[in-house]
Amino acid sequence: MKAIMQSALVLEASRPLRDERFEQLGVVMLFALAGAVQFSIAIAQFLLGVAVLCWLALIVVRRERVEAPAFFWPLVAYAAITLVSAAFSSDPRASVIDCKQLVLFVLVPLTYRFVGNGRGGTLVTVIVTCAAVSAAFGIFQYGIFHYDWLGQRPRGFLGHYMTFSGLLMLAIAMAVARLLFAKNGRMWSLLVMPALAFAVALTFTRSAEVGVCAAVALLFVLRDFRLVAVLPILAAIFFALSPVSVQQRFVSMFDSKDPNRIDRIAMLHIGERMIAAHPLTGVGPNMVERQYEQYRGPDAVNRINPHLHNDPLQIAAERGLPALALWLWFIGAVAWDLWRRYAAGASDRFLAAGALASLVALLTAGLFEYNFGDSEVLMLFLIVVTIPAASARTTQR
Repeated sequence: MKAIMQSALVLEASRPLRDERFEQLGVVMLFALAGAVQFSIAIAQFLLGVAVLCWLALIVVRRERVEAPAFFWPLVAYAAITLVSAAFSSDPRASVIDCKQLVLFVLVPLTYRFVGNGRGGTLVTVIVTCAAVSAAFGIFQYGIFHYDWLGQRPRGFLGHYMTFSGLLMLAIAMAVARLLFAKNGRMWSLLVMPALAFAVALTFTRSAEVGVCAAVALLFVLRDFRLVAVLPILAAIFFALSPVSVQQRFVSMFDSKDPNRIDRIAMLHIGERMIAAHPLTGVGPNMVERQYEQYRGPDAVNRINPHLHNDPLQIAAERGLPALALWLWFIGAVAWDLWRRYAAGASDRFLAAGALASLVALLTAGLFEYNFGDSEVLMLFLIVVTIPAASARTTQR
């Protein structure tokens, strides 16, 4: 009996040590994930899996409750209705398989759990630093490997230039927010900013460029409305210093005869037809591309497209109007949470300002691209918008 009691005491004494190891490993995995997602989705997913295991271990060992910001629950509802849409799809198996991306939503409670105790500023430094490395490689691709035309654009270490530009867009929002609102760490953001901005321009991705402009404009308004007058001057200088190919790509945005612009307008009509035919559940996740030709009109340029290049339109057509309503609820809840934290005037308000700018950037770019469906962009976005709530939280040990 005495030996059993001694063994129990030894196990009880060793439990805090095990808890601490799970805590530390979870934090390291999440920070590594925020950086790795800008280089490799496979590595980021592996790190996500390890971080989730650490989180679950802490829930079991410490008997913790699952906690998350209020905006997580509309996201859960959105995931649930997506599964309903998949069940009513013309190919339920393919749609359910496509729903694996919903697992990424766990990043909200995961970030909330592991970025407490004021770690938010450090995580932003990791994100911006990794973005700077990726941007430098993208510029190298443009200048040395001749990734300098629409058929072959800089994509950093990633598989697609749209993902590359979308991640840079979010990093720029956080970097500019630190420049304008933070009390420390501003010099590093200032140093890497030219590379980040130049790399986005070199991708020829107009949606990301517009998203960056919207994010910076919001941050200028928040800091001092008079700074808005500086924005056109900065844009003009940047435009003048850009390569001719970049200038031509940007100007084409206003060309009514641009094939991409014509096709985007045609997609609006295609999406409207899909929604009219399936208003409640949509055509099903991963079904837009398969059914594209069925709803295609004579105004469409491309025979087929993988998605409708617009976040709200894609969600409504693919998952139905109720799913769109829940997604808008999520976006509104995020905006309210971040604005409330920014208005509170905390010492690390740059986190809330940067997250607000990231939200505006994603929504603005999302009018021309389905970036909410881009796994890497979604992962970083969910981390960024959760950082303010997480950083203000004191983790119980």
